[in-house]
Amino acid sequence: MPTPARQRIEGLAPDGACHGVPTLLKDLLADPGLPIGLGSRLMAGQIAPQGSAYTEALDAAGLVVLGKTTTSEFGLLGTTEPPATGATRNPWDLTRSAGGSSGGAAAAVASSMVPVAHASDGGGSIRGPAALCGVFGFKPGRGRISSTGIPPEAPLAGILSDHCLSRTVRDSTTWLRATEAAGLPHPLPEATALANDPPAGLRIGWFARDCFGELPEPEVLAGLERTVALCETLGHQLVPVAGPRLERAVAGRAMFHLMAVTTAGMIDMLAPGLEDTADLLEPYTRWLADHGCGLAPPRIGEAMQVIAASGAALTDCLDGVDLLLSPTIPFAAFPLGAFAPGTANEVLRAHVERSAADTAPASLAGCLAMSVPLHVGPPGLPLGSHFSAPAGGNALLFRLAFQLERAAPWLPRRQALSRRLAWRRS
Repeated sequence: MPTPARQRIEGLAPDGACHGVPTLLKDLLADPGLPIGLGSRLMAGQIAPQGSAYTEALDAAGLVVLGKTTTSEFGLLGTTEPPATGATRNPWDLTRSAGGSSGGAAAAVASSMVPVAHASDGGGSIRGPAALCGVFGFKPGRGRISSTGIPPEAPLAGILSDHCLSRTVRDSTTWLRATEAAGLPHPLPEATALANDPPAGLRIGWFARDCFGELPEPEVLAGLERTVALCETLGHQLVPVAGPRLERAVAGRAMFHLMAVTTAGMIDMLAPGLEDTADLLEPYTRWLADHGCGLAPPRIGEAMQVIAASGAALTDCLDGVDLLLSPTIPFAAFPLGAFAPGTANEVLRAHVERSAADTAPASLAGCLAMSVPLHVGPPGLPLGSHFSAPAGGNALLFRLAFQLERAAPWLPRRQALSRRLAWRRS
């Protein structure tokens, strides 16, 4: 065990909910004394001087942070293959991607390196890797967690959220209880209470087409249909709905503008006055930053208005149902290198949009959502089922997750063992 981790565990209070549980932090979250690389060569060798209320909550829960997990540069891409750290491999198939931007966390949990790992999610960076790596991924709703230090006025602050990736619903529930913001009117109940209170007769709206109207790959569609059938056997009413619809030219451009402005501001903050960053930043990151620097303030305001309006597409779909069900991501794990840094910028942008087309609407609406690893499709790759709920539905979503986990247990012992062995052989 690394020396800093030994020091932490020796100073832990014995009453923490996760006392002594080893974990890893995604390398976008600052924690005192640990590297803060942000997946970028620009930050090589940097050590975080301070943490946040969020990392303090993790410490108070008794979690033992062993180190950091890989991420795409600044969390921008849907695969984790930055030149700064190299490619992160999917434990189910070492030739494939673990997704992004929380690919390192998903791979660490799927390979049994740790039972639970911190992750973060804007458009789907917890849920997408969860689906590709066959683990459980939950994204809390807006305003649910303790501050991670992101200024509330930041363009993407209302979309971003931190949580974890885990192999069990219990661990995800316990993590959220430990990191919830103070003073919430309805704090999340304990895991045991949620597990012992399965929901009955839910009305679940389900749809196959993503927010741009595209169908998923056939194996993903088949997995969705199996999830519909499973939920029906549990006594829920599954209702076909159209699903949220966004105009790609408008919503996609607005999201691109906000990501560009955020990237430009981050680079300016991290390396003020450093003009020659071409060799330190990936081409896609540099492209985004250049675009962000050229945006006039009115365009930024317009983009934020579009994003706010786009969130209504999902909340409208929740009218008349308790939850929504869709695929998490429209494809299974893809080969490493297919969308690696250095690929044409427009190709990477299109892949980001496609990857998040099922998960982003919940983020835009400030709703909560989860990816549940219910199925394995050909050729032996996991598939995620995505459930989203309106604000305040945390307990309901976790109750359903416990019910699904009991009805269709994921990660059988044989599969988990085979992944651990494959990981070690690599």
